[in-house]
Amino acid sequence: MTWTEKDEEREERIKMRIIVDTHSPEEQAWGWYAYLDDTMDFPFEARCVTEREESPLKEGETIRVIGMSPTDPTLSQMFVMIEWMDRELGVPLEQLEPLEAGRDTEQAIADWQYWLDRYRGS
Repeated sequence: MTWTEKDEEREERIKMRIIVDTHSPEEQAWGWYAYLDDTMDFPFEARCVTEREESPLKEGETIRVIGMSPTDPTLSQMFVMIEWMDRELGVPLEQLEPLEAGRDTEQAIADWQYWLDRYRGS
């Protein structure tokens, strides 16, 4: 894990928009899910930047992200639905980098990556 420097603007957005009024990790996870679902503009193109055991994607592979997965969110993993090999499946958002996506989508993914880098395992 790489340590990410504290970003005050991002911290404020997370505190006031994403995890505001949450009292448990489960509520925080659902806050993240709602934020990502509301902020990302689907569909968008993304590239796999890291291989994960729970995903069939290979590093460098380009895919189309079509929405949030119905999988219950956790504070360590959010899944998005992708189109892959003539089917739809869920993969971890963490392994994706947006390619052709709007500014809001890029910011939402960067917020999630920041959260993971700073708070996973704390």
